[in-house]
Amino acid sequence: MLTLDYANCLSLRVGSHGIDAARFEAGSELAEAAQHLSGRLARTRGTGWERWRDLPFGAVREGHVRAVKEAAATCRGRFENMVVLGIGGSALGNIALQSALNPCTYNLMPSGERAGPRLFVVDNVDPAYLGQVLRLCAAQGGLERTLFNVISKSGETAETAAQFMIVRDMLKSRLGAGYASNIVAVTDPAKGTMRQICDREGYITLPVPDGVGGRFSVLSPVGLFSACMCGIDIDALLDGAAEMDGLCARPELGRNPAAMLATLLVDMGSRKGKTCHVMMPYCNALYLLADWFRQLWAESLGKQRDVRGDEVFAGFTPVKALGTTDQHSQVQLYREGPNDKVFCFLEVESFEGADVRVPAGLGVEATKYLEGTSLARLLNAEKRATEYALVESQRPNLTIRFPKVDAFHVGQFIQLWQVATAYAGLMLGVDAYDQPAVELGKQATFGLMGRAGYEKFKANVDKVLTPTRYIVEG
Repeated sequence: MLTLDYANCLSLRVGSHGIDAARFEAGSELAEAAQHLSGRLARTRGTGWERWRDLPFGAVREGHVRAVKEAAATCRGRFENMVVLGIGGSALGNIALQSALNPCTYNLMPSGERAGPRLFVVDNVDPAYLGQVLRLCAAQGGLERTLFNVISKSGETAETAAQFMIVRDMLKSRLGAGYASNIVAVTDPAKGTMRQICDREGYITLPVPDGVGGRFSVLSPVGLFSACMCGIDIDALLDGAAEMDGLCARPELGRNPAAMLATLLVDMGSRKGKTCHVMMPYCNALYLLADWFRQLWAESLGKQRDVRGDEVFAGFTPVKALGTTDQHSQVQLYREGPNDKVFCFLEVESFEGADVRVPAGLGVEATKYLEGTSLARLLNAEKRATEYALVESQRPNLTIRFPKVDAFHVGQFIQLWQVATAYAGLMLGVDAYDQPAVELGKQATFGLMGRAGYEKFKANVDKVLTPTRYIVEG
């Protein structure tokens, strides 16, 4: 199991910047509040926008896994490349799973050594970026050997829609009427623009489940299909999530890791001014899970108004860093800059067969202490040293410890943070499942691109942003 070590968030370690341990004891205000919220989440789980809680369980899980494996079986062996077209929650989870659970050199490996096709997740409309990926796919196997996984619940997200239209046109030009077999769409099972296109053109489809928002969708077909295609054990992933969910349903604060994580971060953010939450994995494979966390934490909790409509400007700023790399680029700020952060280290106990020994024989006294040790030991010593240095500067931090990096423990990590986010939303009194600020940017984009019905947004943009008067010309 993952463990959560929060001793460095307590006042006994970091003085006035930490929380008194007595505040977590049974019968305390924080413990009683967490128990109350546990009851609320128990009553609402599986309803409304909390249907993501059901993804690792029962008929929901069985239906998704069966459909994903059937689609993967249809596609397996036919493709050298797989390109995911999506953005935000339709991309970040896919990237994080691939980075965590397949080698960093996966796309460079010969086809006989990879567990599936090369995987590219194109989560931006930068034309150079998309063009380079498509040219590589054309050169390495050809477009006829490239599977495109378009992920969009509605089909109307501008970025994914534009990508899809480009790819569809290329495939039709190259493959003719049979192009549809190169597309698997993950979309609404019953309605929407993309659903209509899929039904008309005969794509294989998988569902974006009702009541599962994008940033909570990685354990649905949104994230499971690309994982399955690339050889990731999706059953183990869901087993880990299910196991963690049981722990996160316990009413006692001291026995519920999600409630404790949310309580620590919300209390420190609200009462101690620690409004920046830095996730710092000491493992390259876990680095892009920090990207997934950033969307989850920022988009769920960053709200101008609470559920009553009062203006609150809630939320915390998630930051990612990488140990040991960012010891040499960010820790100077973290130790001596503003004390407005909580640090979440991700530590791995065992790198199993991947560890590397440091040989003897260099003949230099200054590096003799490294002879015969291993990189894993050095990496975790670096983590512990940074942890110590932060405590010495009274900078609160916590550690989430992985016994090893595998699908089961990554599934645990994902469910831990999803449930913690649900707790944090209740603690802050905000709706963790909407994103009104994101919608204005979407509407303005529609207006600027000439979509009918959005003309007023273009007019507003032009009024506010033009004419530009303050330009420094080089």
